[in-house]
Amino acid sequence: MKFPKLKSWQWILLVVIALVALDWAIRRPDGQTRALNAAIESEGSAQLQAYPYPFRVFRVEGDVAVMGTPRNFDMPAFRFLGTMYPDVNVKDSNNPAYIALQNALGKVQDEARDIVLRQPGIKSVRWELDREWLRRHHVPMPEN
Repeated sequence: MKFPKLKSWQWILLVVIALVALDWAIRRPDGQTRALNAAIESEGSAQLQAYPYPFRVFRVEGDVAVMGTPRNFDMPAFRFLGTMYPDVNVKDSNNPAYIALQNALGKVQDEARDIVLRQPGIKSVRWELDREWLRRHHVPMPEN
């Protein structure tokens, strides 16, 4: 079988498509992870569904669901919240608007965790900072 001669831009396009497909195949969550994320979507409250950060399961390791979070010890909540809500003074820990944002973040994160923990085969949740999502949304990242 004789293949047609491709121009250089066609080869580049073909390679880019192949790399995107490979990246998708590598990152595509397994069936259990997809089921857990579907549970978060279907069982989550309106507040969870509307929250700026989409809480989701990255992967399952045995009976542990590894979930994404926009905050941890290295990434304090005020950085995430300050980027998502620039009109709120997040530097004042006594600011009622900031306190309300912190409470809402904790509430939706707890709700997502509880939904995942109710699913069969999951005994615990481990949180992992979602660096990729934070970078895409221009949230200042910790240096490490």
